[in-house]
Amino acid sequence: MIRRVEPRDVDAVVALVHELALYEKAPEQCHLTPEQLRTALFGESPALFGHVAEVDGQVVGIALWFLNFSTWDGVHGIYLEDLYVTPDQRGKGLGKQLLEALAQECVAKGYSRLQWWVLNWNEPSIGFYKSLGAIPMDEWTTMRVSGEALVELGTAR
Repeated sequence: MIRRVEPRDVDAVVALVHELALYEKAPEQCHLTPEQLRTALFGESPALFGHVAEVDGQVVGIALWFLNFSTWDGVHGIYLEDLYVTPDQRGKGLGKQLLEALAQECVAKGYSRLQWWVLNWNEPSIGFYKSLGAIPMDEWTTMRVSGEALVELGTAR
């Protein structure tokens, strides 16, 4: 069953985010805590949203997302931050169902797009996404400022 994330799911979702970080070969970079996720999802001004895949009462998949905005289209879209299904539940259609739930959200609210990143080495996921009609945006380079560089940029005068 696919449903919106609820407060009772926070610990399970955090565990799956950490499992995703391990799968993506970067567990040391994942610092998410239940308190942080609870605030982001259910605080006074939530900026993060989510869906879970539940099988036999267990959360086995997640889709965490937030709104972006296309100035060219003039409407919002969804940026999918994390999509993950536990290895034992893959191949059962849960990932597709999670993406369908986000696409339904886009269609219902008039959003113009659903987008996300995928690691270049993750061929199984790339193939899966292409089978759903997703197209790679190869002409764009992702840029990021973080850590000390972010502090320096943010305190420059």
